[in-house]
Amino acid sequence: MKRNHEKEALRWFTQASDEFNDADDLRKMKKFYLALFHFQQAGEKALKAFLYLKLKSRDVFYTHSIADLSIMAIEIDSDFEVISPTKKLDQYYISTRYPNILPGGIPSRFFDDPKEAEDAMLLAKKIVDLVEAKSSIMLHIRWLTIRSHFSSHHYLLHI
Repeated sequence: MKRNHEKEALRWFTQASDEFNDADDLRKMKKFYLALFHFQQAGEKALKAFLYLKLKSRDVFYTHSIADLSIMAIEIDSDFEVISPTKKLDQYYISTRYPNILPGGIPSRFFDDPKEAEDAMLLAKKIVDLVEAKSSIMLHIRWLTIRSHFSSHHYLLHI
């Protein structure tokens, strides 16, 4: 069964947006190692949503590198050059989860800098916001999804 590309892209963008919000909650709770990982995930998934929408290829799902995904996005739209600094988020994909990556360290204790988490939040926000701005279809589909949900539950007023 073939998926509708717009709906699949929206699923990825919705997850990215939710993950960004959850990461920010974790940041506020001072769970920095978790926040850093989920900010990386939010950026990655937002870029994948954009690329899937534009390329209509599942191949975009085979990398976890924001640097690689950014290069692909720039090839489609040069405005994505503004997110080049977001490749810094890649360092949080593994190191925030696995102690063996931090010799002698423990991710939950090593990542303890609120400024680092805030910087990561700003980088991820830059990606999520740009993808949303460049993917007007995301907003349109979101509206249709909400409208469809409410109409199926008889919440719409019929005038």
